[in-house]
Amino acid sequence: MTDTRSATLYRMILPEHTCPFGVRAKQMLEDNGFEVDDRILASREEVDAFKQEHGVPTTPQAFIDDERIGGSDDLERYLAT
Repeated sequence: MTDTRSATLYRMILPEHTCPFGVRAKQMLEDNGFEVDDRILASREEVDAFKQEHGVPTTPQAFIDDERIGGSDDLERYLAT
């Protein structure tokens, strides 16, 4: 039996815009065997509140084992190690 690795991903999908970095981050996690808890930020207000709460400048933000990994570039570096 293998343990399923899980990650939580907060990403922006607004009616007029789907963030391509969020799509990329989700794909990278899935490609690396993670079960993704996909948390959609569906309004500018939700995005702004999330960024303020976590003290981050951008979305997406990936968390693995309750540790913030960061955005898609940070995630790519993390997964490469």
